[in-house]
Amino acid sequence: MAVPSWLERLRAAGKTALVQDGKRKIHYLFEDGKEMAEEYDIKTGQLISRKWREKNTLGGTGKWQVEVGEPTSPLLGALESEHITESSSNPIFMRKDTLSSFQWRIRNLPYPKEVYSVSVEEGQRCCVIRTTNKKYYKKFSIPDLDRYHLPLDAAALSFTHANNTLIITYQKPKEILAAEEQLQKELKKIKAANSGDGDCKTQ
Repeated sequence: MAVPSWLERLRAAGKTALVQDGKRKIHYLFEDGKEMAEEYDIKTGQLISRKWREKNTLGGTGKWQVEVGEPTSPLLGALESEHITESSSNPIFMRKDTLSSFQWRIRNLPYPKEVYSVSVEEGQRCCVIRTTNKKYYKKFSIPDLDRYHLPLDAAALSFTHANNTLIITYQKPKEILAAEEQLQKELKKIKAANSGDGDCKTQ
């Protein structure tokens, strides 16, 4: 059973915690130098965001890559935002999980629900969004399933459309639900600094 391997990596990583604005923020530093930052809602334990960062080829610190949560716009600098803005009508793809499912939202897709199809490509380990009017096409993977070496299950996938937003839901398999429950128990044991305390406390 390969499930413990990712959990073991999380357990072995250096972790610091910070409690701020109703969120528990966890920073992981892995043995290979990669960093992961997560934010959880303190009351519900719901994952709000997850970002990754690794060293670039010159050994410097790379940029954070968002896996879960609001995507960061490259145009958010003070000067750029006054002069150059991304078209507000472009589709915006983001992942926003619930406790029981992985969920993706693609905003600015005005076409009716019957235009879309969402399928699993098992060979490529990804999901594919297609439209019959050829206006939108997107492939995306589910990194969590890859990390736990779990197969994709077409029966777990569903979608709906409302308010110009396509919402795709993939029910979390029981192995991931169990692993997340275990991880939450461990994260609660980390002594967290409160905002204003300065540096995070290390495990």
